Amino acid sequence: MIRYRLITALSREQNGCHLITFPGSTLLLEESLRDNPLIVEMTALAEQGTLADTCFGCGPFARVTVVPRKAWHDTLTDSLLSTLRPLIAAPVCSAVLLDCTDIHDTVLAKTLRLLFNQAHRLTDLGLKKTSDHAVRLKHIDAYCSVNESARLEALFNQQQAIANGMVAARRLADLPSEQCTPQFVVEEAMRLCADFPALRCEVLDEKAIIQQGLGLLHAVGKGSARPPRLLAIHYDGASSGPVRSYVGKGITFDTGGLWLKEGAGMYTMKYDMCGAANVLGLMLSIAELDLPVRVMGVLALAENAIGPEAMQPGSVARACNGMTVEINNTDAEGRLVLSDAIAWASQRHPETRYIIDLATLTGAVVKALGYELSGLMTQDTPLRHALTAAGEQSGDEVWSLPLDARFTKQTESAIADLCNTPTNNAAISASAAWLLHHFCPANIPWAHLDVSGTALWREGGKSVASGRPIPLLMQHLLNDLG
Repeated sequence: MIRYRLITALSREQNGCHLITFPGSTLLLEESLRDNPLIVEMTALAEQGTLADTCFGCGPFARVTVVPRKAWHDTLTDSLLSTLRPLIAAPVCSAVLLDCTDIHDTVLAKTLRLLFNQAHRLTDLGLKKTSDHAVRLKHIDAYCSVNESARLEALFNQQQAIANGMVAARRLADLPSEQCTPQFVVEEAMRLCADFPALRCEVLDEKAIIQQGLGLLHAVGKGSARPPRLLAIHYDGASSGPVRSYVGKGITFDTGGLWLKEGAGMYTMKYDMCGAANVLGLMLSIAELDLPVRVMGVLALAENAIGPEAMQPGSVARACNGMTVEINNTDAEGRLVLSDAIAWASQRHPETRYIIDLATLTGAVVKALGYELSGLMTQDTPLRHALTAAGEQSGDEVWSLPLDARFTKQTESAIADLCNTPTNNAAISASAAWLLHHFCPANIPWAHLDVSGTALWREGGKSVASGRPIPLLMQHLLNDLG
């Protein structure tokens, strides 16, 4: 874990740190810096809008980075994060001294999550030979005014807990799919949850899935030698009150089934379980903060594989709420497992305050919104407004897409209550959400987050898990608790 400390004055303990600051900061008036010609020159460059960074002649620090002041308030394009990401990825020392004066709270929150998330790297999976002497970030000193220290302490505590959940989710999602099977996810979740007495796990194996009527989850998972699982993680931070439920798509690998994907489209499909991984991370963050609330996280876990028992186009499966679905495309499996899990969650806790599902569901949402915004679909106006506001506050933003009865024809079937994909290939993201809404009772507020664009971080032609939208959901929950 990366540790932090808030400071209101410099001392020798900061010697050898990586100082990150901006022109006009009182830190640059310190005796060790104010008369340094190099630092004066760097400050002048940053005042003109140019990043200034050096590892030489900047004693007593190991590195000094002076970022243009506007980056301290840029909540839209994340210029501070863009600046720091490559520097933090290849650190020259194990400690950062972050200037937290005159910085926008959203920018600071995102910066802290970037720093705390350095606790996980792909090399930590142990699958690639690396040097044992690589420098890793281990400590953050945060410089702030005395008046701000108490408020920032709460912000740091929250963001570290959120980042810890993101790290747990990212570690799980980054694993190769031959290791990260439905049963492995269950075992890993149980291991992580054991650290928190308020968390308890409820597991449905393939037999229980059939017995409880989750025919859609069974249909997706029965083609694989690695059988499906439904995992419910219960958090009892309060003895009474409504339960808030989160449902995650957990397709541990998606071949497309008999509707086989092309090889290039299959390469990142180990990440088709990011929704479930992020629900697990969310539950861990909630437990770490010891929030006074009841929460249930449901992970719908299956591998969409080709085998003698694989579901076929034209098959009809029955969900646990009794509705039947014609499977006219086996590569639209995520909405099937989500539908069953949403219905199961609503039956498990009929007094649910809301159900929010999250999934890497459609490539269409990426075409619509790109990689920075998650797609939000709901018919509940208060929930839409609350999630949108939480997205802006946390910097993990959503954009609302339409969802109403005009999509009815997109899910019509001649043989079943519903079909899982529209035959006209139109409005794919909203059509999927329209299918899902049938499985949440009308009296329970429900929202769907399509995170196909945001669940991964793409850089240098490679993709890794991002841990989003855990920050959004945590901020929404904190706001909801008042």
